[in-house]
Amino acid sequence: MSQRRHLANAIRALSMDAVQQANSGHPGAPMGMADIAEVLWRDYLQHNPSNPEWANRDRFVLSNGHGSMLIYSLLHLTGYDLDINELKNFRQLHSKTPGHPEYGYAPGIETTTGPLGQGISNAVGMAIAEKVLAAQFNQPGHDIIDHYTYTFLGDGCLMEGISHEVCSLAGTLGLGKLIAFYDDNGISIDGEVEGWFTDDTVKRFESYGWHVIGGVDGHDSDAIVNAIEAARATTDKPTLICCKTVIGFGSPNKQGKESCHGAPLGNDEIALARKQLGWEFGPFEVPQDVYQAWDANSKGQQAEQQWQQQMADYAAAHPELAAELKRRLAGELPADFSQQAQAYIEKLQANPEKVATRKASQQALNAYGPLLPELLGGSADLAGSNLTLWDQSKPLTHNDASGNYIYYGVREFGMSAIMNGIALHGGFVPYGATFLMFMEYARNAVRMAALMKQPAIFVYTHDSIGLGEDGPTHQPVEQLASMRVTPNLNTWRPCDQVESAVSWKAAIERRDGPTALVFTRQGVAPQPRTAQQLADINRGGYVLKDFADAPELILIATGSEVELAMQAAQQLSDSGEKVRVVSMPSTDVFDAQSSDYKDSVLPNSVRRRVAIEAGIADYWLKYVGLDGAVVGMTTFGESAPAEQLFEHFGFTVANIVNTAKAV
Repeated sequence: MSQRRHLANAIRALSMDAVQQANSGHPGAPMGMADIAEVLWRDYLQHNPSNPEWANRDRFVLSNGHGSMLIYSLLHLTGYDLDINELKNFRQLHSKTPGHPEYGYAPGIETTTGPLGQGISNAVGMAIAEKVLAAQFNQPGHDIIDHYTYTFLGDGCLMEGISHEVCSLAGTLGLGKLIAFYDDNGISIDGEVEGWFTDDTVKRFESYGWHVIGGVDGHDSDAIVNAIEAARATTDKPTLICCKTVIGFGSPNKQGKESCHGAPLGNDEIALARKQLGWEFGPFEVPQDVYQAWDANSKGQQAEQQWQQQMADYAAAHPELAAELKRRLAGELPADFSQQAQAYIEKLQANPEKVATRKASQQALNAYGPLLPELLGGSADLAGSNLTLWDQSKPLTHNDASGNYIYYGVREFGMSAIMNGIALHGGFVPYGATFLMFMEYARNAVRMAALMKQPAIFVYTHDSIGLGEDGPTHQPVEQLASMRVTPNLNTWRPCDQVESAVSWKAAIERRDGPTALVFTRQGVAPQPRTAQQLADINRGGYVLKDFADAPELILIATGSEVELAMQAAQQLSDSGEKVRVVSMPSTDVFDAQSSDYKDSVLPNSVRRRVAIEAGIADYWLKYVGLDGAVVGMTTFGESAPAEQLFEHFGFTVANIVNTAKAV
C-alpha cells in the first residue's frame, strides 16, 4: 500500500468510526473523496492550523456538506484545535462537529454547508472577493492578495438550480483561482443517479466558460496531482475537475451503493473495511507517524511568516494602501464614517423632499459610497428599478476586477449566496438587490446569512401592492413577516428619505448579522422630527408625533403607510381623539430595546392600538393585542394602478379613522 493511500485511510477510518458512534451521518462521501483530499490538503492547500483566520489562506469549502466527517477529519489530522474527543462527539449537542459543517463552531470551517449548492455558491463569492481585492491592492512586485478557493461538490450540488446561476457567472467573470472537484460517484440517497441525472457535466461547464478536466480517477493520486497542476496553470477560467470515485471506498459490501450514503456502515462492515483497507488500528486510533505526516502547523506557520514579510515590504513601498488593506481585512469601517453619515442624515432632515424610498436608498449610496471603498454591490438584473447603481459604481468584468459593482443577471438566489461568500471572505461590505417579491427565490441564502451572522445587506424594492399593475405575482404580502421572524435578520422598512438613510447606516455598521432594507416604488412624504426623534430612529420604533399630552389611541405604521397614519391621526385629533403615531421601521431592532424604552413608545396602559401596513396583517397582532386592530393584507393583491389598489384594500385615511374609532 502506498503512503498516500495509508494517510487517506485515516480519513476513512475516522469517518466510519464517528458516524457509527453517532449512529447517524454520511460515511460514503468522506470515504470516496479521501484520496482527493489527501493530495489537496497535504500538497497544495495554503493554510495555517495555528491561525485559521490568516488573511491570505486558501479557502476550502465542502459544498456536499453531508460528508462533514471529511472536513472534521482533515482539520483534526492537520493540527487545528479540534481534538479527537470532538470527533467522538460527532452530531452531539454542543460539540464542534455538528451534522453539517457550521461556521463558527470549529476552527477552519469557512462556511456553513448543508443546503446543497450553496457551498459552491459561497465559494464563487470567495473567489470574487479574492479577485477584486487583488485587483484593488496588488502592485507590481507585490502580489499581497494571492490565494485559491477550492471546493468539493457532488451530484446533489449540481442538480440544485443555484449551481447553474453561480457557475454561469463564475465563468463570465473568469475566476481563475476557483477550483472545484466534482465527486462523480453516481449515487444519491435514492440510488443510482442515472435514473434522474444524465446531464453532460463536462459540456455544461465548458459552455459556462470553465476549464474542465474530465475523467480523473479520484483514487489515483498521480492523476489528481496532474489535474490540480493543470487547473492552477489556467489563470483566466475557473476549473472543474471531474473525479470518478467509488462512494464508501473500502467497504466490501456497501461501497458503490446508496446504503453507505446516509447511514452508518455497522460494526461488522467497519471491521471488514478495516481489513480491506489495511487499517490495523482501533476506533478513533491514529498512529503517531500518521499524525506527523498530516501535521500542517510548521508548513503553515512558515507560509504565513513569509506572507507577513511580504506585507512588511508592501507597507514600506505603499504605506497608505497597506493601512487601508489592513483596515478592510479587520472589518473596521473608516474612522469618520459614522460622523459623516450622521451629518448627512441631519442634512436630509433639514431639507425635506418627497421621493420614493428606493430613490432615497440610491441617494444614501451616493452619500456613503465615497466613504466606503469596501462597498461591493449589485443587482439581479433590476438596477434601473432597484436604483443600486450610484455615481461612482464601476462594474466588474472578466478583464478588470478593480470595480465595486456586480451585474448579477437574473440570479436572485445565486446573488444572495455569493454575497454570503464575499462577506465570509472579508474585506468588503456586500449588498445586492431585487424586488421584495423575488426574495422568495433567495430565501434560503438569506436564512444562511442570518444563521452564520454575516453582514450582508439585502436590498428589496417595490415593497407592497404599491407595485401596481404588475399584479399579485409581483406584489409581496407575506414576505415582510417572513423576514421579521427569521432569527438574527434585521429588517428595515423606512417611511421617508431620512429613515432610509438611517437604515442604510445601521446596515453598514452592523457586523454581527445581515440586514434587509425594504423600499417603496412610490413617492412618500417627508416627516418632521425633533432632534430626539431623529436619534430614536436607530431604536427601530419611536414616537413620531403625539397629538395630545396623554395619548389614548396609538397608530403604528411602517414605510409608505406612515404618511397615511399621520393624515388619519390629524383627523382623529380634530375629532377629539388623543392620538399618538409610532413609526416602526424595524420591528427587530425595536424588540431588542429595553423594556422601559418600549413601554415609553407603546405604553401598556394604552390598549387602543391600530397597526397599518400593506403586508400580512397577522404579524402585527403582537403589537396591538386582542383589544387592537390591524389595517393590513389578508389576501394576495390584484392588478391595477397603485392608488386604486390602496383604496380597494382599505389603505385610506377614512378606513383607518373608522377602524380606530371602532377599537
